Amino acid sequence: MKILVINPNSTLSMTTQIADSARRCAFPGTVIEAINPKGTPASIEGHADEAMSVPAMLDLIRAGEARGVDAYVIACFDDPGLAAAREIAAGPVIGICQAAVQVATTIATRFSIVTTLPRSVPIIEDLVEAYGAGHRCRAVRAVDMPVLALEQDPATAEARLIREIEAARDVDGAEAVVLGCAGMSDLCDRLQLQTGMPVINGVTAAVKLAEGLVGGGYATSKIGAYDYPRAKSACVLAQTA
Repeated sequence: MKILVINPNSTLSMTTQIADSARRCAFPGTVIEAINPKGTPASIEGHADEAMSVPAMLDLIRAGEARGVDAYVIACFDDPGLAAAREIAAGPVIGICQAAVQVATTIATRFSIVTTLPRSVPIIEDLVEAYGAGHRCRAVRAVDMPVLALEQDPATAEARLIREIEAARDVDGAEAVVLGCAGMSDLCDRLQLQTGMPVINGVTAAVKLAEGLVGGGYATSKIGAYDYPRAKSACVLAQTA
């Protein structure tokens, strides 16, 4: 089984960290390849960054299809371009936000999410609502640190994450916490140990879901909305111009 994990931003060190998290949880027979495009934003922190990252990400999926990749993980918590990616890929495409939310609603009745910047809060709230879990999500909290600061100042990031996870437990009444950034994936085990809370890493959740879907023989439906993009001929474009 080949799973391509795509970090849509262009920061290689984050891709390496994401790859380590993915490989640690994967079955022995699963081949994990992790990659990021070039020329996309160094981090994805808002709608504009998302939009700029999607075309290059879709190109990587097209190349993966030619190489026989079985499933894809989009390793950004905003799940950028997820529907478009599912149109292009034959196999499952998993966004780490959707996967983490599915795990959270399976292992807990209520959960909270801890992300990076306050500007990401409404984006994540809308995603959770779209995934049908708005009534289960107690809060989306932010540590108020840019994505790249997670690796530049890991001690501060960890201390703030612990504070917000404990507040999710004590103030929100959450029974589990989702880490709302792929760049937090290497902290998951320590945070769970230090807080005593179930802490969900979207990268791990997405990889395990991808393995399960491929192993069960499930592919992306090509009937309706996720059908392959229609070819546009020059003559049709000229007639509609």
